[in-house]
Amino acid sequence: MSTLDWIVLSLTLLFVVLYGIYRSREKHTMDSFLLAGQSMPWYHVTLSLMATQASAITFLSAPGQAYTDGMRFVQFYFGLPLAMVVLCVTFVPKFGKLKIFTAYEFLEGRFDLRTRALTAFLFLLQRGLSTGLSIYAPSLILSAILGWDITWTNIISGGVVILYTTLGGSRAVSHTHLQQMGIITIGMVVAGVMVVKFLPEQVSFTDALHVAGKMGKVNLIDFTFDLNNRYNVWSGLIGGFFLQLSYFGTDQSQVGRFLTGSSQGQSKLGLAMNGLLKIPMQFLILLVGVLVFAFYQFTTPPLFFNQTAVDRVKSTPYATEYAALEKQHEEIQAVKRPQVMALTEAIRKDDQQAIAASRSALAGLETKVKDVRKEAAAVLSKANGGDTNDVNYIFLRFVIDYLPAGMVGLLIAVILLASMGSVAAAYNSLASCTIIDIYKRIVRKDEDGRNYVAASRWATFFWGVFCIAVAQYASRLGSMIEAVNILGSLFYGTILGIFLVAFYFKNIGSRAVFFGSIIGEIFVIVSYVIDLTAFLWLNLIGCALVIIFAGLIEKIWPQHQTRVEENANA
Repeated sequence: MSTLDWIVLSLTLLFVVLYGIYRSREKHTMDSFLLAGQSMPWYHVTLSLMATQASAITFLSAPGQAYTDGMRFVQFYFGLPLAMVVLCVTFVPKFGKLKIFTAYEFLEGRFDLRTRALTAFLFLLQRGLSTGLSIYAPSLILSAILGWDITWTNIISGGVVILYTTLGGSRAVSHTHLQQMGIITIGMVVAGVMVVKFLPEQVSFTDALHVAGKMGKVNLIDFTFDLNNRYNVWSGLIGGFFLQLSYFGTDQSQVGRFLTGSSQGQSKLGLAMNGLLKIPMQFLILLVGVLVFAFYQFTTPPLFFNQTAVDRVKSTPYATEYAALEKQHEEIQAVKRPQVMALTEAIRKDDQQAIAASRSALAGLETKVKDVRKEAAAVLSKANGGDTNDVNYIFLRFVIDYLPAGMVGLLIAVILLASMGSVAAAYNSLASCTIIDIYKRIVRKDEDGRNYVAASRWATFFWGVFCIAVAQYASRLGSMIEAVNILGSLFYGTILGIFLVAFYFKNIGSRAVFFGSIIGEIFVIVSYVIDLTAFLWLNLIGCALVIIFAGLIEKIWPQHQTRVEENANA
């Protein structure tokens, strides 16, 4: 990067971190450290919810996902607006009346301590692991730019967030989210505009979209009902609904965001606006990836997008073999470019016969490109070992190679800020759950507020170190945006099932839901291992199995209810 890029990057990150610490500099109580004093207006809630979701994975991996697989991933979010409606009607009023710090406090009043502890454990496990992935994503950036070992970049990426989250708590998280989302939005819009600007003079934005569409990348809607198809309307509406309902309604990283609202009305409005804005936001991010794909149809793309891995192979005995593959790749691209221009002209003239001929020729050339890339990946694997999936590097490589000085620094700041937003919220939620649901409830019940604030800081630090450790192993998981959602789908259905039993099945007791959730979670894990269905459906399966097994256990092994759960019926 240029000196100007480093200046833009450094000043942007420094401004956000210092602003967050400044706005949260007052003396902290448990309420202010974990819930920002429940003082935030709806727009803070909305932007904080969106920033928590919009990790570096979103801005780094989603364009690469669109580049390789098209825009069908947007269907993943189709269940989100409906989930926001259900949350506003059921979860927000329930949690608001109880005046709780975490979602899992409610479960002890409705069931018992062990059910609360089990649900908190499931949350801590999946959120700790997925936060490791969120740290790894920006580490790729630092590693690619600086050539540093990924271990050190993971420590830097996760460590900066530990600093202001430990010092400032939830208020620092909420205030930095507001700044982060503003910078992120500007950066991604500029990135999209710049991609279009770099297209050949005779190729317009519309031409680029048409070419990408004919090559299968603008595949927005798929009504085919197929349980093994990861992204279609039905998996998004049904599986996605259960995933989003569990994520926003039972994952403390999100519950902790809308609990900061100054009133139930502000929390509901924040959730509703999140439901309205998230799909257009994700659509635009994927569109940037499709435009990058279109750009590389007119310009030779790298044979492999991870430049660090390529540089390493050039200093090994495999350098000559890789160079030969690069030459072969360039020759194929030289043949391909005239075909792409021919397709563009055929689309303009609406010449269906010419369009079909160009698409057929391009399909054959794409097969050759994939074959050469496969050989290149094999060479890289022999030379360097490790992961050879470069989908997470596609957008980053475009930014570094083509954007002007200053813009590179801004776009990298965008990706790093996205990581900081989601990781900060995760640290805060992990600390909240650890202190409220375990330490304060089981370990030290009657300490004063200062002790719990200090313990919250230590818990934040501990989880930060844990997540950084997890990040060291994230390179083996392929596309980060898929990996993080697969990981969530392994746990969210079970957690949601526990809450739905608590809300709507008053005849089911604590023993039945405890064992039913354990059995249901085992079934979900086994279903994933044997590849029973696409991962989004695991959310529905897990939720349904908890309810079914808990109901059966209650009938076979009924539990006499000896106490009235006032909180649960509030």
